[in-house]
Amino acid sequence: MDSLTSDAISAGRSFRCQGCGYVLVLASSDALVECPGCEGRSFVRASLFSSGESTRHWSCSSHIDDPIDPATLAEIREQLEHPGEYLAFSEDGHEKVVALTREWTRIGRSLTGDVRLDDPTVSRRHALLGRQPDGARLLDDRSLNGVFVNGERVEWTILGDGDEIEIGRYRLNFITLAPDAERSAARFSSRSRGRLPRGRVPLQRR
Repeated sequence: MDSLTSDAISAGRSFRCQGCGYVLVLASSDALVECPGCEGRSFVRASLFSSGESTRHWSCSSHIDDPIDPATLAEIREQLEHPGEYLAFSEDGHEKVVALTREWTRIGRSLTGDVRLDDPTVSRRHALLGRQPDGARLLDDRSLNGVFVNGERVEWTILGDGDEIEIGRYRLNFITLAPDAERSAARFSSRSRGRLPRGRVPLQRR
């Protein structure tokens, strides 16, 4: 079987890395620079029906960024000033927080992405996050390696506060910061109006 370099690979075919055996299929919108499993650049054509070969390359832990630890995540929450939805993730040892302000947020490797994750394990257009009246929806935007939420692969799902999203080697935490009135509900005491049922906030009369 003839060996191919990454420069000679065309979309719509399946290929196997000669270095690590990683099998991948390129869509028309994807271009391969190097193997996301071992960073090699030599490939052979592979069958879509080959058995025993995984298309999820980040089974090797060295390719997955460590998630933000709970203590650091709690500090990030404390520093957020405005109610809303956020994505927090670690990149090259630094924590990043992105406020979700648009109706749709594009996540991927593309320079035009709203949340850019610059790594070969991430497709140019990897995922979409939509802020809808019934909650935040995460959709797989026909990515090569899939989208995982709390360890399960999803085509789409409604996110909840604290959900962990896995995109390529990245692990992102979805954070929802409630308005001040809701966050401070537990701080109300029974000094003047008695103890309130959990989760209830008194109406502010004008």
